[in-house]
Amino acid sequence: MAEQVDGQALDEVVTFTSDLIRIDTTNRGGGDCQERPAAEYAAARLAEAGIEPTLLERTKGRTNVVARVEGTDPEADALLLHGHLDVVPAEAADWSVHPFSGEIRDGVVWGRGAVDMKNMDAMILAVVRAWARQGVRPRRDIVIAFTADEEASAEDGSGFLADEHAALFEGCTEGISESGAFTFHDGNGRQIYPIAAGERGTAWLKLTARGRAGHGSKVNRDNAVTRLSAAINRIGEHAWPLRPTPTVRSALTELAALYGIDSDLTDIDALLEKLGPAAKLVESTVRNSANPTMLNAGYKVNVIPGEAVAQVDGRYLPGGEDEFRETLDRLTGPDVEWEFHHREVALESPVDSATFARMRAAVEEFAPEGHVVPYCMSGGTDAKQFSRLGITGYGFTPLKLPEGYDYGAMFHGVDERVPVEALHFGVRVLDRFLRTA
Repeated sequence: MAEQVDGQALDEVVTFTSDLIRIDTTNRGGGDCQERPAAEYAAARLAEAGIEPTLLERTKGRTNVVARVEGTDPEADALLLHGHLDVVPAEAADWSVHPFSGEIRDGVVWGRGAVDMKNMDAMILAVVRAWARQGVRPRRDIVIAFTADEEASAEDGSGFLADEHAALFEGCTEGISESGAFTFHDGNGRQIYPIAAGERGTAWLKLTARGRAGHGSKVNRDNAVTRLSAAINRIGEHAWPLRPTPTVRSALTELAALYGIDSDLTDIDALLEKLGPAAKLVESTVRNSANPTMLNAGYKVNVIPGEAVAQVDGRYLPGGEDEFRETLDRLTGPDVEWEFHHREVALESPVDSATFARMRAAVEEFAPEGHVVPYCMSGGTDAKQFSRLGITGYGFTPLKLPEGYDYGAMFHGVDERVPVEALHFGVRVLDRFLRTA
C-alpha cells in the first residue's frame, strides 16, 4: 500500500511533540498539576482541522479534551484513541538538556513527555489533521481523548470522564493508547514489536504498625518500627507463584517460536532463561508483585514511636486479586494493618481479535523485518478507567527505535527523548491502522 500521510504530517508530529513538552504539565500528585495549557493547545490543533473539541474539568485547571471524528459506517463500533497530557516531575539539574525545552538536537526530541506520552498525543493530532487536509474519513467513529491526571489517581482525568461523561464515548468498544508497538532489540539482530493486550492491576498499599511509645533506652516488646520492619522484610522477600495469563502465555508461545525453542509452559522460569534478553518483555508479568517503596516512622532518635507507616507498590495479574489480598494478610501478620491507598483493576484483552490483527499488520507493513508479539504491561494506563465503560484496551504507540535506545528507561527517567524518525514511523503506522480499523 502506498504512503498516505503527507510531509506536513511528518513535520507536525515533531513540532507538536516539542511544543507539548515545552508546556510544563508536571503532576506532583495531590492535585498539584495544571494540564489546561496543554489541553488548550491540543484543542486548538483539532479545531484548526474542523474537529470540534470539548474541554472538561472536574477541578479547575485539570482539563481534558474529547472530540469525535465521524466514520463512514454508522453501524460500526467506535474506537477510542487516548493519551494523557500530564507528566511526572523532572529535576533539571540531572538532565543533559532542560526537561521542558522540547529541544530538537541531532534528530532527537528531548524532554519530559517525549515518550510518556506527549509523542502519542502529537501523533494523534498529526494523523487526524492530515485526514482533514485529504478529506479522509475512517470506517468507524474515532473518539479522541486527551486526559489529565494519569500520572496520579486519574480522578481528574479518565476516571472523571468515564464516571461523569460516558455519553461522549457512546459506541466505543475498543481503545488504544500507551505503550506498545515499539522496537525491542534482543541484541542478536532481531527486532521485536510487543503490542499490549493486558495490564496488571494497581494496588498501592499503606501499611501501619502500632505499638507502645517510649524511651529509646528502655526494653520495649511492642515496638511499632520493629513490627513494621519485619512485615516489610517478609513482603520484600516473598516469592510469588507463577500465574501466567492468556496474554502472557501467548507472548511466551510466540517468543519461543521466534527463537526456535520448546514452549514448555510447565517450567516458565526455565523458558525465560532460554529467551535471553527477550525475557524482559514478560518476566515482570508472570506473577503478582509487591515492592516496598516508602517508610515513615519516628521523630527523634531516643524516642520509640507509637506508630510506623510504609507504602508498597503492589501489582496483581488478571484474576489474581484474591490471591494478592490473602497473601498480604499473611505477610503483614496480626500486628500490621494494610489498606489500599489506590487500587485499579487488571485488564486482559483478546489477542485473536480483528483489531489486534490490524495493529500487527500495520506494524509489519512499515517494519517487515520486525516480529510482532502480544504482551502484558507490568504497570497501568488510563485503559483501566475506560474499561468501566466496557472498552477493551490495547497498548499501541508505534515507534521504530535504534539499537541501544533503552525505551523502558525513558519512562520517568532522566534525559527522556524520542528520535524524529521514530515519530515519523509512528504517524505512518497509526495512520495505516486507523484507516483499516
